[in-house]
Amino acid sequence: MAERATLVDWALHWEQASPDKVYFTQPMGDGVLKELTWKQALHEARRMAAHLKSLDLPAKSHIALCSKNCAWWIIADLAIWLADHISVPLYPTLTAETTRAILEHCEAKLLFVGKLDMWTAMKEGVPEGMPQIRFPLHPKDAEGEDWDAVIAKHEPLKETPKRTREELATIVYTSGSTGMPKGVMLSFGAMLDASLAVGRVLSVTADDRMLSYLPLAHVFERWLVECSSLAAGFHVFFAESLDTFLKDLQRARPTLFVSVPRLWLKFQMGILKKMPPKKLDLFLKIPILSWIVRRKILKALGLQDARFAGSGSAPIPPELITWYRKLGLELLEGYGMSENFAYSHMTKPGHARPGYVGECWDGVEHRISSAGEVQVKSPATMMGYYKLPEKTEEVITEDGYLCTGDRGEIDADGRLKLTGRVKELFKTSKGKYVAPAPIENKLVGHPAIEQVCVGGSGYPAPHALVMLSDDARKEMADPAAKATLDASLQEHLATINKQLDHHEMLQFLAVVKDSWQIENGFLTPTMKIKRQTVEDTYTSLSDEWYATKKKVVWQA
Repeated sequence: MAERATLVDWALHWEQASPDKVYFTQPMGDGVLKELTWKQALHEARRMAAHLKSLDLPAKSHIALCSKNCAWWIIADLAIWLADHISVPLYPTLTAETTRAILEHCEAKLLFVGKLDMWTAMKEGVPEGMPQIRFPLHPKDAEGEDWDAVIAKHEPLKETPKRTREELATIVYTSGSTGMPKGVMLSFGAMLDASLAVGRVLSVTADDRMLSYLPLAHVFERWLVECSSLAAGFHVFFAESLDTFLKDLQRARPTLFVSVPRLWLKFQMGILKKMPPKKLDLFLKIPILSWIVRRKILKALGLQDARFAGSGSAPIPPELITWYRKLGLELLEGYGMSENFAYSHMTKPGHARPGYVGECWDGVEHRISSAGEVQVKSPATMMGYYKLPEKTEEVITEDGYLCTGDRGEIDADGRLKLTGRVKELFKTSKGKYVAPAPIENKLVGHPAIEQVCVGGSGYPAPHALVMLSDDARKEMADPAAKATLDASLQEHLATINKQLDHHEMLQFLAVVKDSWQIENGFLTPTMKIKRQTVEDTYTSLSDEWYATKKKVVWQA
């Protein structure tokens, strides 16, 4: 194992050790599935690497990847590394402006274009003359050479390049919740150490299975799916689309499954729509019936074989973790950043504490600064921000700790609790500071609420902007249903306010008409709220809403 210093070495190991084992199961549309073994996947990677070598690009050139998750995303990443270059992933939902800004900032020499829904808008951001290669799954209006045609022209690269732990492997641009994304530089060593640690702690083996559907351009998915599969040799299934997601999940029957709070909430809403909470709670209290019901629900979700399930990218309500535990699914909450390849904290099996994101991973240290900020020292800490040395100095202390920008506290057992973002604190007109995140986490416990944004800077008391779930929004056409929900939201607000300090108590909930989505700019590609965008959209209505004195107001 000592000689396998990078994930490239591990990929080449599985090519030799398990050549005929299926690595990828890729939906191709119309019910067609394509399977690629380790030998086949590396064969394509070697051919593409030979093509990249033939272009005579400077060593360590930056090559961009823009696609939704698919087998060729990972194969292209390997090809870039095999050809002695550096990969730069782009989120598949960027605007043309951000696409251009990233491609120009990183000085990309070539762009891989793959499975995309928004390419027509994004392609306007591709600099003129930039070479492009299209994955087998690509938009009709994508330009450039076809993947299959390119690899057909080349024999597989025979030499085995020796990439080192200290080398720059990839530049990951942050999701941009606070402006222009920054390029996080990650080394081969950082990516490998984080991936091997997952295998040790969760006993991951080549017999495991995962479904890949969260953006591979984000470190959370890239670490736990791409990099961990390269290190452990397990089978990766890909989701085809949102419409087929449940079928894709049932096909994969993942033994390891990670998601984001919004999807865990949607799963819960779907279950409770078919089985009311009181009925489900009753069934779960009856010993024999409880086992049958839990098994049936998990099988319907495709999670009957899940050894571990995880949640990350944003805070998850403790009540939701408790609810899934009743179904026999232990949700392990995780915490990390692009700047440390998400290798920071995780709830250890059997050691969970609701409301806490868990303990440090192996080799990670944490502390709380005098200002209440969480600071983390990780083996996977970035090399720095690309072309931004001043920004790098701002976030990495002299003794190597990353300043996360999150506020938090650590319990006696070393478990971390996040209490909000340092920069998200706002002051009411009474001079009191309010941290919105913990309040938002409480509010999403209502079954009709899907997204929340707490604000109120400069007002006597804070308020909450609320986006309803799709099902709840549809029911609002019925006046009786709307009146019932209004009363329920008022009751929910009263319950939450009793749990808050006096200066945190919300004056009202404002139910908005818009659906906050990635596509319309309200959410980042990892489904975090773009707080400034949300607040700017509704700020002109704030005075009117405060003046109503109502506990629940509905956007006209």
